[in-house]
Amino acid sequence: MNKIVFVEDDKDVGELIAAYLGRHDIDVIVENRGDRAEATIAATNPDLVMLDIMLPGKDGMTLCRDLSSSDAWQGPIVLLTSLDSDMNHILSLEMGANDYILKTTPPAVLLARLRLHLRQSRAGNQSDEISPGIAGQKALRFGTLSIDPINRQVTLSDETVALSTADFDLLWELATHAGSILNRDALLKTLRGVSYDGMDRSIDVAISRLRKKLLDSATEPYRIKTIRNKGYLFAPHAWDAS
Repeated sequence: MNKIVFVEDDKDVGELIAAYLGRHDIDVIVENRGDRAEATIAATNPDLVMLDIMLPGKDGMTLCRDLSSSDAWQGPIVLLTSLDSDMNHILSLEMGANDYILKTTPPAVLLARLRLHLRQSRAGNQSDEISPGIAGQKALRFGTLSIDPINRQVTLSDETVALSTADFDLLWELATHAGSILNRDALLKTLRGVSYDGMDRSIDVAISRLRKKLLDSATEPYRIKTIRNKGYLFAPHAWDAS
């Protein structure tokens, strides 16, 4: 049975969703305070975290940012909210959320989307077990960027860049195909063993997070480029010292 932590301060909503998901083999642990959520997640080690935005103690956006930037949590994060706002939707993805779902979404659709993220997370964990195989490869260097697969270490301008396992594997895949365009489907199949379904934005979120750590521009990226309607391109000559 899958297990999720649902951070929701409305007791009725928490109980209603927990009961529905429980009937479909998803055990739900409801935490009603944002400032206790990280302790609850650490203690229960769930497969997925679902967050309301408006929470006492610590809001869901801040929680999402803190969880996604921490090595202690690498699982999927879903925002479940009544705030139908494009800006909040975009902001949540930028902060590391895997999905943004409205509370008005039919329960069956919510269940389907949660199952999708759980499947992709399992596939990602399986690929993480295989990924150390890249350690047999030689280090790559592009200007001031160095990628060492043996120690799984990345340095930029002689400064160590802290990357999660998933971030490192994504960077390695892009860098070993420097100058070539990789679409979402190719990246998902290689890194997680699943196909792109037209809705999954996890690669976009991971690329955004990677750009930030590698000091690429958020508005006009030039190191990891977005090629409209095609995919992403690692620019091999964009890492020279300025």
